Amino acid sequence: MHDDNHDRGLAFDLEALQRQMMARRRMLGLLGAGGSALLLDACGGSGDSGTTSTSTSTSTGATTTTTGTGATGTGATSSSCAATPTETNGPYPSDGSNMANGVLSNILTTSGVVRSDIRSSFGGLSGTAAGVQLTLTVNLTNISASCAALADYAIYIWHCDASGQYSLYDLPQQNYLRGVQATNSAGQATFTTIFPGCYAGRYPHIHFEVYRSLATATNYSNRLLVSQFAMPADACAAVYAAGGYGQSASRFAQTSTSGDGIFGDNSTAQVAAMTPGLTGSPSAGYAGSVTVGLAV
Repeated sequence: MHDDNHDRGLAFDLEALQRQMMARRRMLGLLGAGGSALLLDACGGSGDSGTTSTSTSTSTGATTTTTGTGATGTGATSSSCAATPTETNGPYPSDGSNMANGVLSNILTTSGVVRSDIRSSFGGLSGTAAGVQLTLTVNLTNISASCAALADYAIYIWHCDASGQYSLYDLPQQNYLRGVQATNSAGQATFTTIFPGCYAGRYPHIHFEVYRSLATATNYSNRLLVSQFAMPADACAAVYAAGGYGQSASRFAQTSTSGDGIFGDNSTAQVAAMTPGLTGSPSAGYAGSVTVGLAV
């Protein structure tokens, strides 16, 4: 399990350096293309903060909570989409961009990485990540074509386990919570995973990269976008309070999207769009979706 200095040291320095470089690129982009903010607004970016609704079943008495502000529609297109901001892939991507325990790490070339259920290790490794089930549908849209669905693109997602540890890096004998899928004709890819834990220094999140196709999803140099999803705050609080997530509850109490080193430089509208809309509970699991906007 990570201690409270999880993201300090070399890994933290590398991530901080990447973050600074991207911040400079964003500033240069804004200076060189003053209309970019207008483009985001034209695509329907919203400044609304997260919302939560609660309903109770009259037959079972069970309570279901809906959290987050990400787009939750299931159609191929959306009336509201915006360009998803680029974020660092962090120190644990296993996309061929860095080393893990002294060896170049690239899970994208491992047979079996293309899968929908990413809770278990594969390719000769065994082990299943424990935690609250999360079924997440990613809707990939083209903001240059009226938010049309992008079919046959590839999405790679990865995140930490319930204790805040990453497979292959913190856990060399595991490669779970990593997987790739191609989007269907509706521009969707659905992953079954667990709700990620919270480790010191970061707001709870899921990493992802977008590639033009499965054939090109073999190395980070081919990616079209790298970014992160911010987990809905209400769901985080509920999951971590239910137990089984180590020190996530206390760590989560010390962070926020605005204070996060990655999400903190995004607008309220951007963070809202990067937050999946989820329904469910810690006992029943969570399901929902989020929209990613790409200009192609």
